[in-house]
Amino acid sequence: MWFKFCHLWVVTMDRSEINEIILESDAFIRSFGYQLPPFAYWTPATLQERVQTDSAMILDHALGWDITDYGKGIFRDLGLFLFTVRNGSRYNVDRGKGMLYAEKIMISHEQQISPMHRHNFKTEDIINKGGAVLVLELFKASPSGDIDQHAEVTVRTDGSERKLPAGAHLKLQPGESVTLEPDCWHAFWGQGGSVLIGEVSNVNDDRTDNIFRDPIGRFSKIKENTEPTHLLVSDYDTWLKGPK
Repeated sequence: MWFKFCHLWVVTMDRSEINEIILESDAFIRSFGYQLPPFAYWTPATLQERVQTDSAMILDHALGWDITDYGKGIFRDLGLFLFTVRNGSRYNVDRGKGMLYAEKIMISHEQQISPMHRHNFKTEDIINKGGAVLVLELFKASPSGDIDQHAEVTVRTDGSERKLPAGAHLKLQPGESVTLEPDCWHAFWGQGGSVLIGEVSNVNDDRTDNIFRDPIGRFSKIKENTEPTHLLVSDYDTWLKGPK
């Protein structure tokens, strides 16, 4: 499934839509018996207070809600729901100890594309936690980092090595997973319904370690047409660091 974006224009998402997505996503997650941590349900005011006292890690490590339409305004076709449950830091990486890992829970809906991208640093396990089939389109990176349209792709699925042709569609059933190294370009979407996805990786920095094939943004631009139910990670610079 090959989306190509030629325009740099950015479309906003309404805050009311984000509030609805949070509500729907939380219900979907709970339907699998998965429970988000308590801070997921803090109001913006509570989060503002707590990051100044005993919970600065939520701000510093970018934990929490993350909803993106990649700046294109077509979330149901091009978008992703994420919640960062835990995440280490560059400080831990530099000293070689402490929290050197990250965990996310994500939702990909039927034919909702998370666009082609790779990472410079992050190695990740993508896990189908339940629901429909998760489809990943895979390419190997060339020595320059671009997509190699011809090279064979080697990945591991639950400990077993798989060799796939360039652009192959790897289909993960519930319970299956794949390990993606930084040299693996990937896009993914749900097939046959919505998918609950787990991600386990080394320390994650979504601001600097997402290399997209096309000129799109990682975070959504938001139109504030109502008050937020909960803040997104992309809100933190404005709501938790800047003037209110």
